[in-house]
Amino acid sequence: MRGMATTHLHPDLSLTLHESGAGRPVLVLHGGGGPATVAGLAEALSRTAHAITPVHPGWDGTDRPAWLTGIDDLALAYLQLLHDRDLRDVLVVGSSLGGWIAAEMAVRDTAGAITGLVLIDAVGVRIDGEPVTDFFALDPRAAADHSWHDPDRFYQDPADFPAEELARRQANMATMRVLAGDPYMHDPELLHRLARVQVPALLLWGESDRIATPAYGDAYAKAFGNGRLHVIPEAGHLPQIEQPETTLSLIETHLRETSTSR
Repeated sequence: MRGMATTHLHPDLSLTLHESGAGRPVLVLHGGGGPATVAGLAEALSRTAHAITPVHPGWDGTDRPAWLTGIDDLALAYLQLLHDRDLRDVLVVGSSLGGWIAAEMAVRDTAGAITGLVLIDAVGVRIDGEPVTDFFALDPRAAADHSWHDPDRFYQDPADFPAEELARRQANMATMRVLAGDPYMHDPELLHRLARVQVPALLLWGESDRIATPAYGDAYAKAFGNGRLHVIPEAGHLPQIEQPETTLSLIETHLRETSTSR
């Protein structure tokens, strides 16, 4: 199956997925900005792998059942997806909120389906002295200044958005607030659980990220049983957009090095 499709995990939970390419399965998880923030990365990965990119329930107009209220619920749903598809030797790549989901999946993956992780400027843990910026409190200009190495290039004035695009973004933020707003952008139990995750975890971090700093990323990487940090210059919170070639190269190397079917 390739292209856009819907798969049913529960009677009241459906997932919208985009699939492309062939080879090792790579689950690509977007952050709060929605599927568009990882679409280019997934397309590039599909040249050498089987890229599977879900839309998190509640984003971009998709349905979110009332019981799905936490990142742990998403992690369990995606583990069920891997189980239902009988996918093995999976690399999970997650950006920002998607990186948090990936980490929660890894600590719950008792079946051993996941054999590699890439967390890109991930949130999800609490690091003393390095708080995650309250994104909900930022106006659009401040959000751009915190998110990008070159904010002038990527800033978009909401006044220029069509009404439907503005509504989509507002609905996405409302869903993110439900799933990650309290406690804000972290699971209090996750940090100490990461030591049990022995699959190789590569944490990629934009040097200019002011949402979650490289120091936050360094502490995150050290919490894994087998984690390492790579800082990407001239990039902020979304290095896959600001430095796509560098980001892709690092992920593809990790893809090759972590495969159990080599």
